[in-house]
Amino acid sequence: MENFDPEAVFNVVDLAGVLANGVLGGAVARQLRMDPVGFLVLALTSALGGGVLRDTLLQVGTPVALTNPAYLLAAIAGAFIAYLIELKGKWANRFLIVIDALALGCWAATGTSKALTVGLEWLPAILLGVATAVGGGMIRDIVVGRVPAIFGGNTLYATGALVAAVEMAILYRLGMPNVGMAVAIVTAAVLCTVARRRGWRLPGPGEWSVRMTRRPRPSSAPGAGRRNGKREQQGWPRPRFGRIPGLRSRRRNRAEPDDDARPVGT
Repeated sequence: MENFDPEAVFNVVDLAGVLANGVLGGAVARQLRMDPVGFLVLALTSALGGGVLRDTLLQVGTPVALTNPAYLLAAIAGAFIAYLIELKGKWANRFLIVIDALALGCWAATGTSKALTVGLEWLPAILLGVATAVGGGMIRDIVVGRVPAIFGGNTLYATGALVAAVEMAILYRLGMPNVGMAVAIVTAAVLCTVARRRGWRLPGPGEWSVRMTRRPRPSSAPGAGRRNGKREQQGWPRPRFGRIPGLRSRRRNRAEPDDDARPVGT
């Protein structure tokens, strides 16, 4: 255990995630019946887009995906695997889901820690960690003209990246970056895998919406709006204006003209 290097384990998970996302990008190219160039472009975009976006926003030098040849080789290998093999089996699908979930937490934690290292505050660091984790898939969907899958209608994915980024930010501030990386990877993997298994989704706009109802109008049907022979009052009560005192009594006390005094012909 003295020779155990957690950094090596994290690098293995990172490269495995690059390979898995390369295969996922190639799977999208297969669905759209693209040629090998399309497989390669979508695999590179899906596997390396989030990391390139992160390093470009941080402006800390050339993106790691371009300086470390292992990333490019893993992404290209994923493209060729998806091109040569049609992964339709149940176990192959489960394997890709688990590897992708592990890489999701790793990339979210890596993006958050890099942002904190260059001096960003915790909130932009967390957002950058989430962008690192889901940026590649989002760019891939935009390239093929699809609404990004993280925008709704799918099981929890960006939520797992958010949880992993928050955990990494907290443990990084406590001086335990390696522990934060491990916790983020395990938490994101468990959350995304169980959500995929159970079908957990975030609520849509129609589920928690507050609707403003209109005041009901009285119906024209006979007897509508009446209870016990009395008409029910709808909406606000109408104002009642006071009557002029003595006006009605004067009208009652006014003398009626005599019939004999009326002119002839009336």
